[in-house]
Amino acid sequence: MKAISAGLRKKAQEIKLLLLDVDGVLTDGGIYIDDRGVESKRFDVRDGQGITLLKRAGIEVGFISGRLSGAVRYRANELGIKLIYQGVGEKAETYERIKKKTGLKDENIAYVGDDIMDIPILRAVGLAITVPNGWPGVRPVVDYVTEAKGGRGAVREISELIISTQARRRL
Repeated sequence: MKAISAGLRKKAQEIKLLLLDVDGVLTDGGIYIDDRGVESKRFDVRDGQGITLLKRAGIEVGFISGRLSGAVRYRANELGIKLIYQGVGEKAETYERIKKKTGLKDENIAYVGDDIMDIPILRAVGLAITVPNGWPGVRPVVDYVTEAKGGRGAVREISELIISTQARRRL
């Protein structure tokens, strides 16, 4: 993992909720469709373990996706994710609903996004993150770019960043 600046550490220490875009962050962005039109997605086991570790550390995790997918719903259920929003047209509106529902402030929320639809949330949250294989226009508005690609361990990297930073604060 990259060296963590004091500013990034301070932001990560305040996180109580990690929100994730799905396609391009939890997956590599590819959509697999068989000859019957059945869609499937590839999820990285390390990312699932990272989500489990975050939840054990008391940090909630949620998904916000512009697309509807049974595979995403299944994965969310498998990981015990309660905050799952799919088929979202305006992600910023969904973000505001999540803040109301959880009672959290911007500084307590981290978001990982990889494309233009994610920018409004990335600008609002306390900790904005993207992946190296995301749209380059996202980079100017984030605090951190993961080393691991989306769908290839990026969420695990982020979970370790948040957990290790918060563990140091507790010492």
